Amino acid sequence: MAAALSLYLELEVSETGEFALHSDLPMPSSRDNLCVRAFERLHSADGFEFRVRSKIPPARGLGSSAAAIVAGLMSADHLFELDADLLAEASAVEGHPDNVAAALLGGFVVCADGKATRFEPPTGLEALAVVPDEKVSTRAARAALPAEVALGDAVFNVAHAALLTLGLVRGDWDQVARGLADRLHEQRRGSLFPRSLQLAERARALGALGATISGAGPTVLFWCFYEQTGAVAERLRGELDGWATLLRTPFEQQGAFVDDL
Repeated sequence: MAAALSLYLELEVSETGEFALHSDLPMPSSRDNLCVRAFERLHSADGFEFRVRSKIPPARGLGSSAAAIVAGLMSADHLFELDADLLAEASAVEGHPDNVAAALLGGFVVCADGKATRFEPPTGLEALAVVPDEKVSTRAARAALPAEVALGDAVFNVAHAALLTLGLVRGDWDQVARGLADRLHEQRRGSLFPRSLQLAERARALGALGATISGAGPTVLFWCFYEQTGAVAERLRGELDGWATLLRTPFEQQGAFVDDL
């Protein structure tokens, strides 16, 4: 499962006769850049200039790599009218479909069997992201998870994922709040971001519906009913001095799109 947030990456591609890459992020300025690598799955980057602008904090569990991959693929597909299977291509680069599906389609997505099923965010649901200054390696976060989990924990997460989906479709805030519980990854990764986990565990006391560790962490996503969002934001600001930044990141209905320049 994944959700699109209103944090955006913009990729501008121009045919100039030679390869060049310019970015406002500390990322590879060569063909190793994810935008370019994704572009080159569909067409050579020779003769094209790439300009990347992004508001997505990298290595924070907010899907910056997925956005870059989708942008590269969509630009090549649009320029050369390829009609490629963008979800399949993006999943192959990313290694899993959830983040790229949300970036591509917008809204909420459930991914299974190589396909993504999309549904609209419920009216009134908003999000706040607490983004720590320190990064967490995705590789380290994945290594923290065991190869096998207890049957009871697996059953717990399946049941609560179903409850969360039902709550989102119905706009039932109590079901959403209950459905945010996790036993598979947050506690096991907690040593990588202890302050994030401690803050997430206090989400209900701070006035939110609940909180989840975003992606592999360390960002904490606070889920709020819109009437709560302002008060929750004020309480959070008093908790973050010196170690994290607060971003208001509504759930985004619009998926990736292309504008001709």
